[in-house]
Amino acid sequence: MCETSCTPVILVGGSALLVAAIAWTVFGPQGLIWAAVATAIGIWTLGRASPKMVLGLYKARPLTPDELPEIHRIVRELAARAELPAVPHLYYVPSKMLNAFAVGRKEDSAIAVTDGLIRAMNLRQLAGILAHETAHIRNGDLKVMGLADVFNRITSLISTVGWLGIPIIFGTSWQIPIYGLVLMIAAPTIGGLLQLALSRTREYDADLDGAALTGDPEGLASALTSLERRQRGIWEGLALPGGRVPEPSMLRTHPKTEDRIERLMALRHETSQPAIVVEGNPHPGRSIIPPIRNPRVQWQRMGLWY
Repeated sequence: MCETSCTPVILVGGSALLVAAIAWTVFGPQGLIWAAVATAIGIWTLGRASPKMVLGLYKARPLTPDELPEIHRIVRELAARAELPAVPHLYYVPSKMLNAFAVGRKEDSAIAVTDGLIRAMNLRQLAGILAHETAHIRNGDLKVMGLADVFNRITSLISTVGWLGIPIIFGTSWQIPIYGLVLMIAAPTIGGLLQLALSRTREYDADLDGAALTGDPEGLASALTSLERRQRGIWEGLALPGGRVPEPSMLRTHPKTEDRIERLMALRHETSQPAIVVEGNPHPGRSIIPPIRNPRVQWQRMGLWY
């Protein structure tokens, strides 16, 4: 029980302690005040950021109910099961990438899905992905990850300021012990690793909570399998099938897909009947994304050309 609830607290608390340690090392007692002020400003900014502002960076537009009524129905049912105070708004991102993400707070949230994801997944798989994003909203993961990002940015800023010698401007002497210099070198990396660990923890929990919302862990597992297969490089698969160089686990924002699928499949026997029944495929209109030609070998020009 405490493993899932305590881990985020420990990781966020570790990030806060890291900020306090680097602030004290560089600025002394004054540094704690400056760090607290910067943290308060960051938290205030997080609470005021509108989902539309973030979505605008991705050129997202609202997805009207008459465009994809099946997906809107799924989101409404998921919001009701998650007991959210408001149904998340659906947005369409004109991108061939296979991705979905959530922004905002419980009271004002949005889920964005890319054109590529809508066309690549069936409704069962999409329900699993949308449940995963709904779980992020219900669990407050967006706020938690935003807070961790604030701590990480403050850590990097103080470390950079320390190396530039700007503490002299604030009336402190340049007498930092050797452990302080080591901390200034290592603090940004440690803060980044803590943030990545927190992200992986929240992804695991969103998988399990999303599966509980749909009652269909196999649907999300199928979606993850399809994502892994489609996003693997085509030349990598042809040249070195099964020989992909693994990315170090501590440098991942998401857990390994194999581990996520294994956890989800372990829940198969705990669910008797899906809570949200979906079948078939979505029926999106014509894509507004221009077709992208695959590269072709041209021997005369000695290479791959579009």
